[in-house]
Amino acid sequence: MLKNYYSQYDWKTMLAQHPLREYDLSQYHKILCPPNDYPFFLDKYIKLDSLQRLKGIGLLCGTDWTKLYKNRLYYSRLDHSIGVALIIWHFTHDKAQTLAGLFHDISTSVFSHVSDFRKGDALTQTLTEGPTAAMIRSDKELQKLLQSDGITSSEIEDYHIYPVADNEIPQLSADRLEYMFPSGMALDGSWTMEEIRTCYNDIEVLTNEEGQPELGFKTLEIAEEYCRHFCMIGHILQLNENKLALNMLGTIMNQAVDSGILTESDFMTLSESQVISKLEEAFKSKHSKLARLYFTFRNMTFIEHCDQGLPEDEYFCVNLKVKQRYINPLVKSPDGKARRLYELSEKGQTYIDDFKTYEDTAYGCVRLI
Repeated sequence: MLKNYYSQYDWKTMLAQHPLREYDLSQYHKILCPPNDYPFFLDKYIKLDSLQRLKGIGLLCGTDWTKLYKNRLYYSRLDHSIGVALIIWHFTHDKAQTLAGLFHDISTSVFSHVSDFRKGDALTQTLTEGPTAAMIRSDKELQKLLQSDGITSSEIEDYHIYPVADNEIPQLSADRLEYMFPSGMALDGSWTMEEIRTCYNDIEVLTNEEGQPELGFKTLEIAEEYCRHFCMIGHILQLNENKLALNMLGTIMNQAVDSGILTESDFMTLSESQVISKLEEAFKSKHSKLARLYFTFRNMTFIEHCDQGLPEDEYFCVNLKVKQRYINPLVKSPDGKARRLYELSEKGQTYIDDFKTYEDTAYGCVRLI
């Protein structure tokens, strides 16, 4: 018997275990909110420059730019923001909550949570949210739209106040529900549209142990499979390959700023492709250590798993703890009460306990080009 459920799933196995699939992202959003219930008031907000900027920022934290990953599709922070808004609308029909979901990532910079790694916040990954309220209040076009809809900035600048929109791990929220669907589609092709539809149609708003509304499942077996799926994708995100890629890109960004190649404002005004173009141009005729680091990031296809670090002049190594993304959803039990999957299912207990206790090697290292 396996010591840990996830020990059989190394990086190569995870990325290759599912066949290539064709994904229609417009169809995916229609699952989240059927066309006959689409909130058309969102359209005028989606056209705002402050949201359109998110088209150029990927959901998957810069991993679209390295060969270490085999990402199967590009999903932007704007796609994610719209998805979160559609889920919230579907379950609440509340305009303010829906807009809070739409704008929750407005302050995200290029390469998403890499900015947290840049600032030493790999464990909570919340620093990106800091400027959200200020950006919403200073956006004149947004303020006009809010006024026309009778909504105040305070109602949308902090989506954490709405439990359906966001809550603490391991609870299920619209944000958490949304990002794991496209993450699975892109990272390893682990969701089919039919699986997403089956899962999503089983969800309703339940009342949790704190008396708060929370998304949960009607069917135990679907909740079990969702938990397994979610934790498998979370497993990818806590392997040393993912830690190294995000930390390495963060190091490149910091050193590029220190070297005058990039400015801090570039991270909020340029798209990821524009930032990459600036780096490519800067390193075209240079052979500095930073250039080596950058080209290693772009071209690496595997890393070494080690119990200790390797020589810094030849390797880039990482040894750190990161945010654990797992789920212990509510399930409506036969007596009508909502209980945690962990209480109801041995499978759920295994998926959750093994996820939380899994440990990769102490270090992940890659040889510099």
